Amino acid sequence: MEYQDIRLEIKNRVATITIDRPKVLNAIRLETMLEIEHVLETHENDPEVRVIVITGAGDKAFVSGGDISIMGASEGYIDILKTLPRGQAITSMIENYPKPVIARVNGIALGGGTELALSCDIRIASDKAIMGVPEIRLGIIPGYGGTQRLPRLVGAGMAKRLVLTGDHISAQEALRIGLVEEVVPAAELDNAVGKLASKLAERPPVALHMGKVAINSGIQADLKTGLEIEARCFALCFGTKDKTEGMNAFLQKRKPEFQGR
Repeated sequence: MEYQDIRLEIKNRVATITIDRPKVLNAIRLETMLEIEHVLETHENDPEVRVIVITGAGDKAFVSGGDISIMGASEGYIDILKTLPRGQAITSMIENYPKPVIARVNGIALGGGTELALSCDIRIASDKAIMGVPEIRLGIIPGYGGTQRLPRLVGAGMAKRLVLTGDHISAQEALRIGLVEEVVPAAELDNAVGKLASKLAERPPVALHMGKVAINSGIQADLKTGLEIEARCFALCFGTKDKTEGMNAFLQKRKPEFQGR
């Protein structure tokens, strides 16, 4: 497939999706999300891809938000309900993807940009990044999961403050409240993301998937149910050849070679 809004690079078992719409600071539209979906569907069972990185082209923006020129032309309630759930489904696909997804937040990440980052597993930001959900300034609220994932990550009070004020925050403030996991100087962003992606690419794929399932499902359940989910995911790992390889490698004092089986 020839992509219009994104670029795809696959190297060393890491697939990097770069949102490339420089004229609008990488603002996303439904077509952008559909292209991301296509990449994820195409490589879900690809053994040569073990980690996904999502980023923005250039050094100014990760994703500046939704494309206002398109959003402003929407007619209203019925029109929006025809398209919004599709985009929400794709952010959920990212969140629940069987492989780790890293957000490389290289610059402005507002509105849909912050929401896209929220759907990823781990967020590493440049110290020049600016984040927030300023939709309230446009007379709307976040629509790609911001009102749901943000409070789960930073707490209800902080989420309400960000959603209801529409304030922008610095990368350091995003780190302080738990919106991102790491902030590095802009010049070191590639190295930081690359090191993490390489580390994850060496881990056992089935166990990575089970770890995500246990956390994502358990965090929405009571503790008893969460522990039951964990037990099932734990047990599933014991049915893999990677479990045997990992334990044998430990006992033999060598580096394991995981195959995803």
